[in-house]
Amino acid sequence: MNLLYAQSGGVTAVINATAAAVIGAAREHPGRIGTVLAARGGILGALAEDLVDTRVLQADELARLARTPGGAFGSCRFDLPDEASNPRLYDRLFAVLAAHDIGGVLYNGGNGSMDLVARLSAAARRRGHPLVTVGVPKTVDNDIVGTDCCPGFGSAAKYVATAMREAGLDIASMVSRKGSVFVLEVMGRNTGWLAAATALASDGDRDMPPHIVLVPEVPFIEDVFLARVREVVERLGYCTVTVSEGIRGADGIILMEKSHDQAGHVQLGGAGLAVARRINARLGYKFHWAIPDYLQRAAAHWASATDHAQAMALGRAAVDYALAGHDGMMPAVRRLADAPYAWDVVPVQAATIANLERSLPAGFIADDGLHVTAAACGFIRPLIHGELPVTTVAGLPDHRPLRLPLIDKRLPPWDET
Repeated sequence: MNLLYAQSGGVTAVINATAAAVIGAAREHPGRIGTVLAARGGILGALAEDLVDTRVLQADELARLARTPGGAFGSCRFDLPDEASNPRLYDRLFAVLAAHDIGGVLYNGGNGSMDLVARLSAAARRRGHPLVTVGVPKTVDNDIVGTDCCPGFGSAAKYVATAMREAGLDIASMVSRKGSVFVLEVMGRNTGWLAAATALASDGDRDMPPHIVLVPEVPFIEDVFLARVREVVERLGYCTVTVSEGIRGADGIILMEKSHDQAGHVQLGGAGLAVARRINARLGYKFHWAIPDYLQRAAAHWASATDHAQAMALGRAAVDYALAGHDGMMPAVRRLADAPYAWDVVPVQAATIANLERSLPAGFIADDGLHVTAAACGFIRPLIHGELPVTTVAGLPDHRPLRLPLIDKRLPPWDET
């Protein structure tokens, strides 16, 4: 049989490490696995029969893939509908699987992707189609239930904590009598894991950046927040603030939305600027605002070695699950010890965690809601440990694009209408 691998949702600095691990592990079973076919553009690529035969990748290219950010095979944001509401879509999907002798689907994504895994698994059983479907976790948001952490988070956490530490040193050197504020806006639609990670920059010293951490789990109360900003500036001459993009007011309304698409999906962005402008308007302090946006999830040059190792391990485990017939499962990271950090990989039923979101535990949020606790830092800190050697070409990381030609199609074109 062949395996189908696909990437879904927002990509990370280590999702290609998972892809490389899947391809490498599959090659260790030539008698049982013919090849890994990668869908170009997630499940939409599978429907369009846009497939790459990963046998085109040589060993050195596979090694380079494992250190390359982004999604080498292309990703998508697409929620698989219920089969009863769109049986034609499922007919097409199973036709593609049959046409290419695909006996296992490995879907590399977040909470919504685990729902796709569960739906596809159930549909295959109803149809009597021999298929093993495995979910492979990833997300910089670290919000998948059932796993200690998600590949992608550790590297993004390392990046934003570094950014806050370095920017904090910069602003501290430029303190003026008028007072100044620096606001860093990080990803986090509904959960504050990445915002919490910036607290690692202070190494437990509350006089060091970030002085305030705003997370979506706590309502943003402007007067309380501004009082804290004033207190910090009066004491230190400056204040640094981390803002999750998805913070909400007491009314539950998101502070800042950037855009809506035709499907009604909301794109966030600008909460940090909104907060900074309120500081300026109410307190008169000079401000600077930064939003790392894609940079925080694409910084493979500063990836966490722990994160990279977990991404590889989960990719290999996914192949093992497919071979063992562990249908509808997701390999998850289980924490065995905090110091030194120890972990292993265990199976979790995808259907039981699909579409759920793992928020910051209450014990990770300070009582006043304006920072995170030592427990939060203790949990996150081991996930950013270790660095990877960076191969460079002409002074830049070697992220040259790979040759990934599509194979010939065996079915008529897919008509989405």
